[in-house]
Amino acid sequence: MAGRRRLAAGNWKMNGLTSSLAELRAVVAGVGSARCDVAVCPPATLIGAAVVAAKGSAVAIGGQDCAAAAAAFGAFTGDISAEMIADLGARLVIVGHSERRMLHGETDAVVRAKAEAAARAGLTAIVCIGETAEQRREGNTEAVLSTQLAGSLPARPAAGLVIAYEPVWAIGTGLTPTADEIAAAHAHIRSRLSERLGSAGAEATRILYGGSVKSDNSRSIAGVVGVDGALVGGASLKAAEFLAIVAAFG
Repeated sequence: MAGRRRLAAGNWKMNGLTSSLAELRAVVAGVGSARCDVAVCPPATLIGAAVVAAKGSAVAIGGQDCAAAAAAFGAFTGDISAEMIADLGARLVIVGHSERRMLHGETDAVVRAKAEAAARAGLTAIVCIGETAEQRREGNTEAVLSTQLAGSLPARPAAGLVIAYEPVWAIGTGLTPTADEIAAAHAHIRSRLSERLGSAGAEATRILYGGSVKSDNSRSIAGVVGVDGALVGGASLKAAEFLAIVAAFG
């Protein structure tokens, strides 16, 4: 893990009103000089206000999704381009989350286009990949991860690219893979990245774990070899819970 600074990123999903910024302010106040990078990705409606709330702190603000269009602007009603997210002051964006893949039918090609859009706008892309329960039962975890990586990453991934391994069956269920299962998945991803980016590029790429990360399991997950941080869902909505996770990875 030498040379890779860990990242704890909170994904608020479709949660949060203006009043919820109080939790973000509490995170900002509590982070201090964290030894890992910290990010919060609120819904698009709160990105601008969140940037203001986090100004001057160690907390970066990101988006949860961006348009896959090859242009920054155009006739795409309801879409939000990566440039628009960056214009608000955000620094990163999640693409390919399993909920986008499953609920919105996003393919690897769509995820790749979004990662390319993020790079175009100067945003760090957090590219999510992960297997379903059925795929794991059938012994296809590594094949699924390889396919998603091959199809979701741009031909020339931008520096700073982040991968988030999210076993779909663990998201929001309270279930967590064993330490050995997490380590094996991360090692496989790193191996595939090495084939794609070379050993130096692979070693520089952070691979986060996401899937029911909470304060009570974050320290054990943080101790798994090859885990460079966490993509945190519901537990990031409450400052105290998220700060405990940050501390585990810091």
